[in-house]
Amino acid sequence: MGSCLSAESRSPRGSSPLSPSLGVRKRKNSKKKPGSRNSSFDYRREEPLHRIPGRMFLNGSSEVASLFTQQGKKGTNQDAMLVWENFGSRTDTIFCGVFDGHGPYGHMVAKRVRDSLPLKLSAHWEVNITSGDVLKEISLNTAGSMNPEDTTTLASVDEEPRTPIDMGEAEKHPEIFQTLKESFLKAFKVMDRELRTQASIDCFCSGTTAVTLVKQGRDIVIGNVGDSRAILATRDIDNSLIPVQLTVDLKPNLPAEAERIRKCRGRVFALQDEPEVARVWLPNNNSPGLAMARAFGDFCLKDFGLISVPEISYRRTTEKDEFIVLATDGIWDVLTNKEVVDIIASAPSRSTAARALVETAVRAWRHKYPTSKVDDCAVVCLFLDSDTNNLSVAANTRPKEDGVNCAAEKEEDISCTTGLDRSGTVRTCEEIHPEDGSDVMNSEPGKDWSALEGVSRVNTLLTLPRFVPGEDETKPQK
Repeated sequence: MGSCLSAESRSPRGSSPLSPSLGVRKRKNSKKKPGSRNSSFDYRREEPLHRIPGRMFLNGSSEVASLFTQQGKKGTNQDAMLVWENFGSRTDTIFCGVFDGHGPYGHMVAKRVRDSLPLKLSAHWEVNITSGDVLKEISLNTAGSMNPEDTTTLASVDEEPRTPIDMGEAEKHPEIFQTLKESFLKAFKVMDRELRTQASIDCFCSGTTAVTLVKQGRDIVIGNVGDSRAILATRDIDNSLIPVQLTVDLKPNLPAEAERIRKCRGRVFALQDEPEVARVWLPNNNSPGLAMARAFGDFCLKDFGLISVPEISYRRTTEKDEFIVLATDGIWDVLTNKEVVDIIASAPSRSTAARALVETAVRAWRHKYPTSKVDDCAVVCLFLDSDTNNLSVAANTRPKEDGVNCAAEKEEDISCTTGLDRSGTVRTCEEIHPEDGSDVMNSEPGKDWSALEGVSRVNTLLTLPRFVPGEDETKPQK
């Protein structure tokens, strides 16, 4: 099935879709300072995540966002999504994210990251703000009176050195970027570490992408891992809507990604029947064939070049910016950035924008890849202006059409293992025609290469037989 090394995989032993600490009671003597923000972890003590006001993870819309996900034709829907308004108890702050799981338990990993990552991000954000304020106060009151060791101790609230701030970058971006950049890096690291020790979900050959965004006022900070994508729709000088890609699809065909993987003894090459899709392989096994260079989970590859370190970017929106679209690769495999912008802009209403995009992508899949199974799709559309006259609020409404995977149904308990006839991102050995020859990269000499073009592909993860001992390691088994 979907496991890259099925004989070594472990079965999940039960899990809850929410963090175990949800049921923890508040300490009796805990007190809050007047005027302080509620910690994100206070939510976990107070009530379940799905009851938090402003937190949406089901099909529907609010005054500022539209969400929709639909199951493909490969099995359980492994995509997840989230919009969290008033994020971190800040009235002007929104968190958005889409998560594309892969492997036999990818749906569990995607939901776990969706539920846990925002809490970790908010908590580390608060720590960084607090430690930053302490350092500023100390700098003003006791300038020159402290030795470097004392300063380091105060800065290392999370028991790790803070990320060094490049002075040129600090001048170019506002303080919120530096603070959130450190918070993103720390939260992603802790999230992946937690998945590694998670006994209830087998993440050895399962994982998820994550493209996440925090918007505070006009400032936007994005953390991206994998090949999901975020784009911005803005007006040009002719007042026409044009797309601006905010993230890079972190695939193994990127030169820097491929170099890192090979330095760690991982292999990167494409198969004969899909030469445009570079994949990551173990040094001595024809598996797992992962079509991305960064991901949460997938610990079978973490010692061979796969990482979960996010690529962080910043943008300050202007009055010309209309909306942002975050979507899993089920959308980008069949639609261009421009097509996505035009579909959202022409939707009957903002509340139906995300659904209109998914339905168009499904039709495109059937037209472009009639012999392939339609991929799962998840879309979050965040509108940047405050004009809500043309938006009909229908938060978490359930579509009535048949054949649509309604995410408004009650979240399944992931302690019950879902039977998968076939993982949404796995191909069987019979479907694969390995390529003869050495490692192949998707690049042509003399041709300009762009990371923003993306590729059309069918699957993310492959499973192939083991290598025959003694054969050339660079060649897949025939």
